[in-house]
Amino acid sequence: MPTAATASLFDLTPALRVMLMGLAVALGPLAWVWVRNKHAPAAHRLRVLTLVILFLTFDLVVFGAFTRLTDSGLGCPDWPGCYGSASPVGAQVHIDAAQSAMPTGPVTHPKAWVEMIHRYLATGVGVLILTLTIASWVAQWSARSTESLLGGQRVTRRQERAGHISPWWPAFTLLWVCLQGAFGALTVTMKLFPAIVTLHLLGGLVLLVLLRAQSVFYAEAEARAQGVFRSRYMGLGTRRLLIASFALLWLQIALGGWVSTNYAVLACTDFPSCQNSLWPAMDFAQGFTFWRELGAGADGGNLTFAALTAIHYVHRLGAYVVFVVLAGLALVLYRQRSFRPEARWLAALLLLQVATGLGNVLLGWPLAAAVLHTAGAAALVVLLTGVLFSASRVASEVRASRPAPLEPIEPTASAPGPFWAPEPSAPSSAPSPSSTSSPTTPSPAPSASPRSPA
Repeated sequence: MPTAATASLFDLTPALRVMLMGLAVALGPLAWVWVRNKHAPAAHRLRVLTLVILFLTFDLVVFGAFTRLTDSGLGCPDWPGCYGSASPVGAQVHIDAAQSAMPTGPVTHPKAWVEMIHRYLATGVGVLILTLTIASWVAQWSARSTESLLGGQRVTRRQERAGHISPWWPAFTLLWVCLQGAFGALTVTMKLFPAIVTLHLLGGLVLLVLLRAQSVFYAEAEARAQGVFRSRYMGLGTRRLLIASFALLWLQIALGGWVSTNYAVLACTDFPSCQNSLWPAMDFAQGFTFWRELGAGADGGNLTFAALTAIHYVHRLGAYVVFVVLAGLALVLYRQRSFRPEARWLAALLLLQVATGLGNVLLGWPLAAAVLHTAGAAALVVLLTGVLFSASRVASEVRASRPAPLEPIEPTASAPGPFWAPEPSAPSSAPSPSSTSSPTTPSPAPSASPRSPA
């Protein structure tokens, strides 16, 4: 029987059973969406499903941080199963042997369960995104192929597609989640290679961006289908500040992921100084050599403490800049009434990030603070994505109106009206009274009855 050292890194034997576990995870949210929205239009169901997937993906990112912070990433050293089994139950003998050899090592029963639950949740999210993609293409096909007739009035293609967005959005999201699965496999098989783990974290946040953007598009499309036109105007200067803030946030998250994957959080345990100095000894060349194994330097030796200090301190310096920029953005957004809720959330998340960041340094990297720090970063990405995609470049007031009137058509032999519509009356061949009267004869005065001439 294989052991941890000899187990195949890629063992696809349990792949089908792992996918079935993911399907079981996805069935609950799918059933909830269907039961709660079974009488709603298809576009509304798609929007709700997108929001549910966004919520579960956020949970997946946070649970991924928990998996990394509890050193559970190698709890099952092969992929996609655990020692060739679909769950740690079937790998109990192998896990017992590995845990007996290294009681505090990477393979223990609790760590194996944490790792496999993370994989089940990731597979479930993949199933949900696949469902969203199929449903979006079906809705698109239905909108293009169905010609509705309502009382002799034809619904145009534009009206048919109201409330839908391009199915290429969920299709690209499906492609991205498959890429994320590949990075998840590399995270295990390359033994927590720091660059791969950091890219895996960033890829999860890109998935959040894609889902949040689609939820905004669905909300706007559904409002247009109901005749409600929403506009949240954002000036060019504010938009540029928002984009710059978003870019700085991504850079800071990448630095934070590099700190976490290199275990450099405790390189500085005081604040605002580091090792009793405002500029401690740092080795930037070693610290920011990206393609290297965990704990190894560019020269193949062990990563020095000065390199870990450089990784930590650059992230801390970046935090000062990002805090000032995002605080300024919150103030600018608060001055616009339509963005005040987002401004309040932005201020609250900034305070959360400051509190959890300081807690990681001063309290010895507690698990709760570390997980919340990742959750706060993910929440900031979701929040700023919503603001960016919902802001309008055109200044207009929010107004509501009835939907656009349907285009009438005249029933013809080639396009007859529905069976309930009355037959069109044939034109009368008898001349009208006005046509027989002399042009010079004055028109008679109307009588009290509107039907008969005087």
